[in-house]
Amino acid sequence: MEVLRQITSNPIVWTAVVAWAIAQILKILIEFIQNRTFDVSRITGTGGMPSSHSSFVTSLATAIGISEGFNSTYFAIAMALAFIVMYDAQGVRRQAGKQAAILNIITRLLLEKDVPIERNLKELLGHTPLQVFCGALLGIIVAIVFHQAGVI
Repeated sequence: MEVLRQITSNPIVWTAVVAWAIAQILKILIEFIQNRTFDVSRITGTGGMPSSHSSFVTSLATAIGISEGFNSTYFAIAMALAFIVMYDAQGVRRQAGKQAAILNIITRLLLEKDVPIERNLKELLGHTPLQVFCGALLGIIVAIVFHQAGVI
C-alpha cells in the first residue's frame, strides 16, 4: 500500500497523467468540431490530434527536468524515452495504420466474394508529425503550468 500511496502522491506522475487526459479530451472536442460527431471512445483511442503519447512523455520529461535539473541523469532518461515514443508514434504505428487500411480494403473485397473474415483492423494507430508536435507542446505547457502553480 505504501508504494501505491507514493505513486498516487507523486506530482510528476500527476503532471503526465493530466497532460494525457487533456490530450484525450481534446481529441473528442476536435472530432466533434471537425465531424459533428460526439465519439466518447476517443478518450481511450489511439491516433488523432493531439498525440496523447507525446503529451504524456514530454510532460514527464519536462517535469523531471524542472524538478531534478535539465542536466540530470533522470531528465536524460526521460528525454530519450520521449524521443523513442514520439518516433514510434509517427513512424512505426502510423505505418501499421496504413497497412491496416490496405488490409481492410482487401477484407471488403473478400467479403464480397463470400470469404469469411472475422473483423476489420484498427486503422487509426499512429500520428502525423503535426499531431506529435502538438502533443509534445501540450505536454511541455502542462508541466510548466504545474510548475508555476507550485505542484512540481
